[in-house]
Amino acid sequence: MKKLLKSFMASILFISCVDGSKKGDISYIVCTTGMVEDIVKNIVIDKIPVESLMKSGVDPHLYKPTQGDIKKIIKADIIFYNGLHLEGKMTGILENLSDKKKIVAVSEALDKSDLINDTDFIGAEDPHIWNNVSNWIKATDYLRDILIELDEKNKDFYIENASVYVKKLEDLHLYIKNSIASIPQNRRVLITSHDAFSYYGIAYGLETKGLQGISTASEFGLKDVVNMVDFIIERGIKAIFVEDSVSSKSLKAVVDGCKSKGYEVEIGASLFSDAMGVEGTPESTYIGMLTHNTDQIVKALK
Repeated sequence: MKKLLKSFMASILFISCVDGSKKGDISYIVCTTGMVEDIVKNIVIDKIPVESLMKSGVDPHLYKPTQGDIKKIIKADIIFYNGLHLEGKMTGILENLSDKKKIVAVSEALDKSDLINDTDFIGAEDPHIWNNVSNWIKATDYLRDILIELDEKNKDFYIENASVYVKKLEDLHLYIKNSIASIPQNRRVLITSHDAFSYYGIAYGLETKGLQGISTASEFGLKDVVNMVDFIIERGIKAIFVEDSVSSKSLKAVVDGCKSKGYEVEIGASLFSDAMGVEGTPESTYIGMLTHNTDQIVKALK
């Protein structure tokens, strides 16, 4: 870890000696998460290489950059990241480089009124903004404008591609609304490993509850498990959900707790909360990820 830190410091010194990206000179874009990468790829298509640092199954809250990530950050002309401290340990590094690199937080696309307060940290906001498709539509428009600002010669290309993608997102938003509306009102309760689905719940009419807080770095204890068990039994909840990028141990403890009180609750299919699916699968896109989550929630709760 010390070697990695020294390498980062050397990299920062190197970057401070070179100019950042210039208008019309974009040859490589780096994104922190797959969800952000998906927006950018849908705008630039194959005109510019785009790569994400965090792959399928990676928890961004706990992510530590690798030697390879450092090289990608140095090489990139633009770096897009989620913001709101989703990237945890990387946030400070990215902010420190903002004087010399074009570094953009997707969360800057949103108004304060679009954000949900973080219940774990006073004055902070929930970073899981992509779970409301309306937020991702705003993010698409915002990143389109950033790309046009830096690469004006491709303005029409970016506008057209962003427009096509936004239409798909609008269809997705409607699909999720209609799907969740098909679940009986008293069964619209989504319980997950950590509290990543508040934006989804508010946007689409689900009560949400996580055993851990908004960050997977948050600790949970016996009291949290007992309270969750009591909540599940009291509300007659049929299923709870593990997450692809989070350990399932915590929810297995909840299932065992319910069983000890004579109540059976199922663990539904794994949901994609903080990372998308494996490359080449339908869930490896933002639209595929949210479609999968919605279909599995409806299947288990209906």
